[in-house]
Amino acid sequence: MVPVLNPAFFLAVSAYEQLKRALFDNTFSGIHQLEWFDWSILIPYFGLLGILSIYGLHRYEIIRTYFKHRKKLPREAPARFEQLPPVTIQLPLYNERYVVERLIESVSKIEYPRDLLQIQVLDDSTDETHVFAERLVARYRAQGVPIEYHHRSNREGFKAGALQEGLKTATGELIAIFDADFVPPPDFLMRTVHFFTDPQVGVVQTRWSYLNREFNVLTEVQAMLLDGHFVLEHGARFGRGLFFNFNGTGGILRRKMIEDAGGWQHDTLTEDSDLSYRAQLKGWKFVYLPGLDCPSELPVEMYGFQVQQSRWAKGLTQTAKKLLPTILRANIPWRVKFEAVMHLTPNISYPMMVVVAALLLPVMIVRFYMGWFQMVFLDLPLIVASFWSISVFYVLAQRELYPHQWKRSIFLLPALLALGVGLTVINTRAVLEALLGVKTSFVRTPKYAIDGRRASAEPSTYRRKSGLLPFIEIAIGTYFLAMVLFAIDVNNFLSLPFLLLFVAGYYWAGFATLAQEYRDRLRAARARRLAVQTAGS
Repeated sequence: MVPVLNPAFFLAVSAYEQLKRALFDNTFSGIHQLEWFDWSILIPYFGLLGILSIYGLHRYEIIRTYFKHRKKLPREAPARFEQLPPVTIQLPLYNERYVVERLIESVSKIEYPRDLLQIQVLDDSTDETHVFAERLVARYRAQGVPIEYHHRSNREGFKAGALQEGLKTATGELIAIFDADFVPPPDFLMRTVHFFTDPQVGVVQTRWSYLNREFNVLTEVQAMLLDGHFVLEHGARFGRGLFFNFNGTGGILRRKMIEDAGGWQHDTLTEDSDLSYRAQLKGWKFVYLPGLDCPSELPVEMYGFQVQQSRWAKGLTQTAKKLLPTILRANIPWRVKFEAVMHLTPNISYPMMVVVAALLLPVMIVRFYMGWFQMVFLDLPLIVASFWSISVFYVLAQRELYPHQWKRSIFLLPALLALGVGLTVINTRAVLEALLGVKTSFVRTPKYAIDGRRASAEPSTYRRKSGLLPFIEIAIGTYFLAMVLFAIDVNNFLSLPFLLLFVAGYYWAGFATLAQEYRDRLRAARARRLAVQTAGS
């Protein structure tokens, strides 16, 4: 059978060839004089790339600061309590049926005098988690574990509201917090509480590690991204005496600090960062303890990961909008202010990347005339500042953390860069919502007790629908694929690696989500057929 082409295809090819001859006539000679239209494209394009490069250069500064001050990172507390303080452990839950048992079991094994320990299960669940968790708590309490169950009939304030409500009945001077997907080690409290012998210490944050790091490429890349944050960013900021944030879990806080800073507030989606900056502005010290890692579970599906990242992007932007005016007016060193700006505002790069992506094709056309010298003169510094900084940053973090097995991270760099591209659409929406004051609910990240490559539950149970997002991502990926073909046609091979990263990132995000949702529909259909057969028999 011979395929028949639509006549419109030939018209499109003819129009394209005419446009190409008009723009790129080989008889063109001399130096092209840029017109106002050219400048109207190039100025915003390079202006945005310049701003993005500032954040890239800041990564180099973080690296420099880390290596200069890493010897200051503590291994253990400089003093010890003669009489241990009472501690409350808070476990905020919302529909966490598959991980709550693992969480409570691990917390029940924490080594600390039982008469000084209180464990609060703060459950806002609306599904079967409520009954299941309540029974678990009753069982462990009967075994002598000092654990109690609190259930709210509403989600007012979301996680921040649950934590604040728990403080009303908390008996501890110190408050340790673990999200539902964490598995704290038994010696967690004994290795952290002694830092609070210094009355100015308000928080001790530990490093996250990952139960399912090797589940798939997505989880490996996520682990690299988070390792960069915990190893280099936290290490540099703490070592230099700059503000850094409590990460909402895997840490312990002084109750007096929480109250002095104004308590848990829920006007942002990152209540942890909000409280952190308010507390440090009050003069409280934060301690980072990288030698103690707290295992957790990473999202194993693309859309779940995207939802988590968009919540963090929106919340951090909300925190910047809320607190940066106060930070900039505060009587603190300029270096602390600068770092706060760089920490709270990086997500603004996502809408910038969308604009840069939209301008890329017309810029390629204009740049065709500019020659090799101009391209190298303008592009090379931007590439060094932006793309190379990302690569160096995350590879160095792996080398610091895993000195004998870090080289695999080099081969994962293309996936890491592509994953960052795949976040641009959803995170752009999140940032714009934050800037425009659009309120949305706290969307939890589903977890399924996945350890290594095994899952205790079917991951489709709590999955949210993605809507139009994957189709938008695939459409943008196709736009970049057209640019790849165009770049090949005009012999602009230098741009191909970057264009292909955009194609891979958008296609990975879009097609991975659609494929997962298709598998979910197949499973649901099989489950319905099985239910009908069972009922008929």
